[in-house]
Amino acid sequence: QVRLVESGGGLVQPGGSLRLSCAGSGLPLTFSTYVMSWYRQAPGKERELVAVISSIGDTTNYADSMKGRSTISRDNAKKTVDLQMHDLKPEDTAVYYCKAVFGRLYNYWGQGTQVTVSS
Repeated sequence: QVRLVESGGGLVQPGGSLRLSCAGSGLPLTFSTYVMSWYRQAPGKERELVAVISSIGDTTNYADSMKGRSTISRDNAKKTVDLQMHDLKPEDTAVYYCKAVFGRLYNYWGQGTQVTVSS
């Protein structure tokens, strides 16, 4: 059974930091073959890409809204991908999802973790 399990969400004050983590298991291919990404979905809004990292971790890209405030990283040996976020704003409040993609063949989502930025 394929599982992507996110953790690390919670309530944080504006300007604060959070580190989200996603652990993969049961994937049909080696974890290091998947492009991993983080998405988020705020209430009433469409799901949007936050950050993406290549299969071997040598390339990263970020949504404009998160550039300079977040870092995506992965540990293929541990089968994890992390999203370090700082200087969080109320508009960052959303459910954050981890996604694993291998071409058009495999596409998996985690169940999400809630991030709430509020004073």
